[in-house]
Amino acid sequence: MVKHHDAARPAEEDLREERPAGDADVIVVGAGPTGFMLAAELCLAGVRPLVLERQPRPRDTPKAGGLGGQILELLRYRGLLERFEAACTGPAPAPPFPFGGVHLDFTQLPDPPMHALPLPQQLLERLLGERAGELGVDLRRGHEVTGVSQDDDAVTVDVRGPDGPYRTSTRYLVGCDGARSRIRGWAGIPFPGTTYPEVNRLAQVTLPHTVTVLGNGDLDIPGFGTIRAGFTRTNHGLLGVGSSPGTQSVSLYTVEDETTEYDDDVPMTLAELQDSVHRVLGAHLPLAGSTRLSRFTFKAHQAERYRAGRILLAGDAAHLFPATGVALNAGMLDAVNLAWKLAADLHGTAPAGLLDTYHTERHLAGARTLLHTRAQVALRRGHDAAAEALRDVFTELLTDEQPLRRMGALVAGTDIRYPMPGSHHHPLTGTFAPDLTLHTDQGVTSVADLLHTARPVLLDLADRPELRQIARDCRHLLDVHTAKTDDRPADALLIRPDGHVAWAAGLDESTDSAMPPLREALSAWFGTP
Repeated sequence: MVKHHDAARPAEEDLREERPAGDADVIVVGAGPTGFMLAAELCLAGVRPLVLERQPRPRDTPKAGGLGGQILELLRYRGLLERFEAACTGPAPAPPFPFGGVHLDFTQLPDPPMHALPLPQQLLERLLGERAGELGVDLRRGHEVTGVSQDDDAVTVDVRGPDGPYRTSTRYLVGCDGARSRIRGWAGIPFPGTTYPEVNRLAQVTLPHTVTVLGNGDLDIPGFGTIRAGFTRTNHGLLGVGSSPGTQSVSLYTVEDETTEYDDDVPMTLAELQDSVHRVLGAHLPLAGSTRLSRFTFKAHQAERYRAGRILLAGDAAHLFPATGVALNAGMLDAVNLAWKLAADLHGTAPAGLLDTYHTERHLAGARTLLHTRAQVALRRGHDAAAEALRDVFTELLTDEQPLRRMGALVAGTDIRYPMPGSHHHPLTGTFAPDLTLHTDQGVTSVADLLHTARPVLLDLADRPELRQIARDCRHLLDVHTAKTDDRPADALLIRPDGHVAWAAGLDESTDSAMPPLREALSAWFGTP
């Protein structure tokens, strides 16, 4: 079970409780989605994480409204997606998806490149917390980290807990403590970027029956007229309306240029939303109630490095994006990328430089996400004729399948291809492994099923015993499977715990050509036996 510690008034600062060094292999600071995901993945890899959370109880301030992109596939590869789908608060959002004031409409595609689940962050955190508890994660709520220091061997952590201040140590510490990360500051990691002078308010509200939802999704407001579905721009900001005929439940979104600094822990009220709609539209929109109210500003920041010695960053502590719908995807994928590498280091099996690839790969992914979210800023913030022309041209381009698919993959994060060692690479290397249907002597399975335990896999799809033999001495580190699949994309795949392909043998590739790169990949990612 997760060990919970309720918060209380701290003892005097000079009363220190000394806890034994090595309290945990890894201390994770922050019990948000990234922190919980990291802790669970560490447990799967045989590492004891300790999660420290300064808040005494789970936050109920609405933040993100769902999950989308590559993380959904990763959850499926861990056998968790059905559990998360069962907890969804409504039907999966249908395209189009917003993109900087225009839309990505995937309804014309039989296999959309972007999917999402309506899962409010409070519910997501509860599900991830339950998963962490099942795996034995030690969670201490009401334990605030007040300082960190490190040397070559360990990180020393000062904590203020319910029973007073204490000091503990750990081999590694990971800051998953959000946009204002104190861990990042104590580690001396710069966080350059831009804060945009705008405030965004997002809500799911119920309209009184005096407001009519028309058949096309427009709203008819007594004494004002019609507000069309989609985005309405005025000289005072942007209003977004999403509604379904036959229901009085409506999504509202406003954007205003504003420099006010809001406390993330102070929730938005229905009155604040109504005032914002009034300022943007110049009209009063009656509201009967709400199921979600959230407020956020847009920032484009990325840590210069994700690692400083034995301190690492993940999630919002490492990057902030100026668009909705991408932060959870990026942060939870950070966690999955980092966990198995930390575990290999702690178990003494990591090859030289393995942990440094966390920064290399996830900083690349973060920069890619910053690219498209900054492009969204340019699309949505312009209000003149040139900006309207840009949006019109962009919308026209998205009527063609190839650019639409490319943009969908960019937003979903499925276009990421990590750099791999060596010079001769199969097209699949560095990409997320395809979920092939596999026929084995034990029955039908899939790539997703093989990765439930988060262990690396050598998958032989063409009965190549000489390739399996190479991995014989690494069997304590990876699983070897033989299977057949229709239209196999390669003769064999070496798949990392995070689902990415580390090596692949081409169709009917000769043994002399395939064996050296396989040896190189095994050595680079899992060490020399």
